[in-house]
Amino acid sequence: MYVCLCRGITDQDIKDAVENGASSYRELREQLDLGTCCGRCAPEARAVLNDALSETAARLGYAA
Repeated sequence: MYVCLCRGITDQDIKDAVENGASSYRELREQLDLGTCCGRCAPEARAVLNDALSETAARLGYAA
């Protein structure tokens, strides 16, 4: 699913960024140039980021 239409960023792009070490919205912006055009994607991008971080923590055995 596309999260950022301006930059063509998908939820999978965000999940991949988390797998590659992104752990904050700021890091997503730096890695993907996310939310730098109109900003409408920010709430959904944060939700996808939080879900991906929770999934990663659960997979590694950390309490979220």
